[in-house]
Amino acid sequence: MTLQAWGFSFRGRLGRRDFWVWLVLWLVVMGAAFLAADRRWVEIQSAAFLIVFLLWPTSAVLVKRLHDRNRAGGWAFLLILAWVLAAGNWQMLPSLASWTLGRLLPSVIFVLMLVECGFLPGTPDKNRFGPPAEPVRYRL
Repeated sequence: MTLQAWGFSFRGRLGRRDFWVWLVLWLVVMGAAFLAADRRWVEIQSAAFLIVFLLWPTSAVLVKRLHDRNRAGGWAFLLILAWVLAAGNWQMLPSLASWTLGRLLPSVIFVLMLVECGFLPGTPDKNRFGPPAEPVRYRL
């Protein structure tokens, strides 16, 4: 798989190694961007723009990894749901409901998706999304 297909295409399948490479790269870039914003080296809007800029490649990697597990890419919407729940203001609800909707449910979704995409192997043979994942060639 080429670098372009890895980061921009929603077709095909992606193995665990290349999923983790993207996840670590994403964490490093996000950490550096928000550290730079915290130190006032760049504006916070620039760091926030980086999140928007990385949405497409992150989605492409996640969907291809789900395809490798023989899951539809729509399962990625669970992460959006978890993000919305975690960011919501649930204080108007009783404390147990607030904690469940704002903390417990998003945490469970994040952990389950991490296990599903990061630790469980893909289907070994051809599945409905194509042949087994081929490694990404990181050379240009």
